[in-house]
Amino acid sequence: MKNSITNVAKNRKGFTLVEIMIVLAILGSIFALLAGRFAGARDKAKVKEANIQMGQISNSLANYNLDCNKYPAALDGLKKADDCKNWGPNAYYQGKLEDPWGKPYQYEISGAEFVLKSLGKDGKEGGSGFDKDLVWGEDESSEGAAAN
Repeated sequence: MKNSITNVAKNRKGFTLVEIMIVLAILGSIFALLAGRFAGARDKAKVKEANIQMGQISNSLANYNLDCNKYPAALDGLKKADDCKNWGPNAYYQGKLEDPWGKPYQYEISGAEFVLKSLGKDGKEGGSGFDKDLVWGEDESSEGAAAN
């Protein structure tokens, strides 16, 4: 009986180092392929989030303009009362004035209009893909190019 127990123990085999390395290489390859897809999906979602936020800010700017007959000098004018005589009881905008990448939205008054934009993922003027500037009110069809 004692010999049969030692024979069973000798016949058991574990994984060799080579087998473990092959499995790790396969898993690493699969992870590398999937990580690229998830990163692109995250950036695409941030572009959509920026467009939604800019729409909300734009609506707040329109409400401010209706009440005050002008646009605020800066975006933070939507959050605190300034020289507007018809300021409502609450702030016009409650959310953050930063894009999904943590950069402040760019805001300029141009006559009776305003320009609102995000500088994209890289936070710099210009760019392409997810680094492209997002300007509120511009043709949204260019978003499809950034998403690819």
